[in-house]
Amino acid sequence: MSDIGAACLRFALLIAVAGLSAAIYAGMSRRPDWTRVAERSMVVVSAFTTVAIGALFYAFVACDFQLVYVASHSARSMSLPYRIAALWGGQAGSLLLWLFMLCAYATACIVGNRRQNRALMSWVTAVLLANTIFFLVLLIFVTDPFEKLPPGHVLSDGSGLNPLLQHPVMMIHPLMLYTGLVGFVVPYAFAFAALVTGELGTAWFRTTRRWTLFPWLFLSIGIILGGRWAYEVLGWGGYWAWDPVENASFMPWLAATAYLHSVMIQEKRDMLKTWNLLLIGLTYTLCLFGTFLTRSGIVQSVHSFAQTPIFTTVFLAYVTVTACVFLAALLYRREGIRSEHKLESVLSREASFLLNNWVFIAILMVVFWGTLFPVFSEAATGNRIAVGPKFFNTMGGPLALLLLLLTGVGPLIAWRRASPANLRRQFVWPTVGGLVTGVAVGVLVGSRLTFYSLVAWSLCGFVVTTIVQEYTRAIRARVAKGEENAFQAFAALLRKNQQRYGGYIVHLGAVLILMGATGSVLNEERLENVQPGAEMQIHDYRLRYLTAEAIPRQHYGGAVARLALYQAGEPLGVMVPEKRMYWLEQQPASIPSVHSTLQEDLYVILTAVESDGSATFKVYRNPLVNWIWIGGVVFVVGTIAVMWPHRGERRRE
Repeated sequence: MSDIGAACLRFALLIAVAGLSAAIYAGMSRRPDWTRVAERSMVVVSAFTTVAIGALFYAFVACDFQLVYVASHSARSMSLPYRIAALWGGQAGSLLLWLFMLCAYATACIVGNRRQNRALMSWVTAVLLANTIFFLVLLIFVTDPFEKLPPGHVLSDGSGLNPLLQHPVMMIHPLMLYTGLVGFVVPYAFAFAALVTGELGTAWFRTTRRWTLFPWLFLSIGIILGGRWAYEVLGWGGYWAWDPVENASFMPWLAATAYLHSVMIQEKRDMLKTWNLLLIGLTYTLCLFGTFLTRSGIVQSVHSFAQTPIFTTVFLAYVTVTACVFLAALLYRREGIRSEHKLESVLSREASFLLNNWVFIAILMVVFWGTLFPVFSEAATGNRIAVGPKFFNTMGGPLALLLLLLTGVGPLIAWRRASPANLRRQFVWPTVGGLVTGVAVGVLVGSRLTFYSLVAWSLCGFVVTTIVQEYTRAIRARVAKGEENAFQAFAALLRKNQQRYGGYIVHLGAVLILMGATGSVLNEERLENVQPGAEMQIHDYRLRYLTAEAIPRQHYGGAVARLALYQAGEPLGVMVPEKRMYWLEQQPASIPSVHSTLQEDLYVILTAVESDGSATFKVYRNPLVNWIWIGGVVFVVGTIAVMWPHRGERRRE
């Protein structure tokens, strides 16, 4: 099977090169028949890629340790789900997964546009095939997933997978991230095709917006799942550390979110055409750049791959070419995409959306600079200097608060120009909501409250009140007509104006996430060594250390501790944190025990068991942290509400 997989990649490369030639010829000669040839070539390449990734999956399932990649990232002692997930646990397999996702998107794009956007499809297909060729070249000539060990070096058992990746979330988190990151190639391809052909009307960006929402949703899910993985696996009681790989997925998310907001101005007012094209190009370039960061190893991360000079050079060159080609096409068409309409007033929804975009890009620049600062400092001084979370929080915190304010202000301001009467009518209740929230938080939290946390929670109250006001007024207006009750009116709003009212649900999810993140100012932690039968206290929780036992397993060993948990004298249960050592990988891992409520988490880590029977525990109390995950669910539900197809409404349109 491995030989079949390797052969399929080589056949796919030949067909992709032929298809790219056909696509370019079709675009230059405007020959629809050659466009069909290029599209069929892409479909055939997808079929070969599917066989190749299937062959690698089979190699992991069958423990084919004659393959270097399988032997390096799995072991017979691993359970089947983790052996399958090991496919994307290393560089070669993750790139093959990227290629497979790219081919799946390309095939879906071609099938979905077989009767529409025909003037663009030759160049769309050319972009998709060019990206496909690049990843095929990497997989065949630079990092081959089907490379075999010499006969005398084949292992009876593999080397195992990084213990940090042996977690249920890691079986789905990378898939969500890849579905998001790879999916932005389609809007990039449409934008580039529009620039090359000069078809710069409404068709390209309406199609692009639909194709942007889908990967944006999955990238959002992947980022949230990544936070959950870090919270449970890394053993420091946190969900976000501004790690370079975290930032690699966050940067394109920021650019894509800015685009999804600014494209509404183009739909409503036919403005920001150049800006929207630039954001599309920036988003996909950042997707490639983030992949380069993760796989080149130029920045240190707990889950980046090893650096190879040739891979770094080739991938960085491709990222640069991708950005420069798109920018050149944009400059070539700059006269044809100038907007006729101008901003009429700074007190308008257009102005608030534009400021919203600037804030997104400012946050993006902060993240970009902080992530690459070690590289810049090494180039300038010879010393590699990394910046920590304090830099990102200090620089990005005020921008995040401004973005939160704009989230509440935007829906309250009219298009074109807002009148003073309109502003007074719209802002009264949201302002009251924000002030009441601030006072309530000040009373409840007291001296532990910081200025930024007070402002953040007050703005959360402001935004939530804005959302409630918008829904209340719209539902009341529909109910007043006498044809619908409140629930029917709510459903009708989501059906007839998905973009607006579904977007409010997305904003509510973002507010809940920020509310939960702001709760970190109230975090407490304790590190203590205790004897069996002794107790430790944190806030109103009491933990009694009962015992520690060995956990000999085939794949790992270690110890599990048992602690009785009490709150205000009432028993709540037994907590069982673990400390493991994975034999093959020779790497330790901490498995925390977490007691969760809507109000807070109690997070317990076993750091060591001593020879005298005592144990050292690190205990965190994390208030409001679960509202991050609740907010993530609301965020996803809102995005699905925006995307959900309503056939009846579409036919009427």
